[in-house]
Amino acid sequence: MLRKQTLSRKLFVVFNAIFLTCITLLGIIPFIHLLSISLSSNTAAMAGEVKLWPVGFTWDAYAYLGEKVEFFRSLGVSVKRVVLGSLVNMFLVFITAFPLSKSNDQFKFRTVYVWIFAITMFFGGGLIPTYIIVKNTGLMDSIWALILPGALNVWNMVLMLNFFRNIPKELDEAATIDGAGHWRVLWQIYLPVSLPSIATIGLFTIVGHWNAWFDGILYLNSPEKYPLQTYLSTLIMSLNAQMSSMSVEQLKVMENLSEKTIRTAQIFMGALPIMVVYPFLQKYFVKGMTVGSVKE
Repeated sequence: MLRKQTLSRKLFVVFNAIFLTCITLLGIIPFIHLLSISLSSNTAAMAGEVKLWPVGFTWDAYAYLGEKVEFFRSLGVSVKRVVLGSLVNMFLVFITAFPLSKSNDQFKFRTVYVWIFAITMFFGGGLIPTYIIVKNTGLMDSIWALILPGALNVWNMVLMLNFFRNIPKELDEAATIDGAGHWRVLWQIYLPVSLPSIATIGLFTIVGHWNAWFDGILYLNSPEKYPLQTYLSTLIMSLNAQMSSMSVEQLKVMENLSEKTIRTAQIFMGALPIMVVYPFLQKYFVKGMTVGSVKE
């Protein structure tokens, strides 16, 4: 039998719904504003007349980006980087966090190794030494120059390490008694119950690779190998120079374009893949799945 709701409960539900709706709008409205500017004419965008609806609707900004072969080529490079980079990053995080999550009795000098990794979070060699290493190892002008220098994210490794330490040790002991080795314990016991942590770290990794642009300028000499964010950043910087060398017919096509409309178009398109991926990972953003699975 359903219990009758009190007035205070009803007020709380209404207030909570209004509050959460406002928070949601605060997150959505900036993207709507960006989309509206990118779909507006040059005059309206530069005059600041665009709010939440396009003024002088035009697809020219997206047509300008989409008609370029370089755009789709750089998009493919970004997808390749995200896939390869995420696989490498996640694999190294798993195999590093697993042994470091053990106690000192199981893994001697475990604390020393953790501190060695932790130091790298606060002190680094710097840009020039990193560039020299990438160059001397033959990674220049290849996609691996974008992946291997940051192959192990220590912050993500610490997050996974702490999650592993919260997994009941009885699961590990039971698997060991049944004859499972370290690899089997990791892949068949630890990882399946670590989906919330894996989803969180995976999202951080995907966003990091997708948004990175500066390393492409540093390590890639060929523009055709640029990832999307590097290509778009160079596109904005070279837009004025390109327009100055265009013919009258080309300028007529570009009359509804400006640096602002193209910039907002690239920001929206750069954020769109992450907005598509996030809902599929959000359901895993919950507390650990092992709560209550083992009782001492």
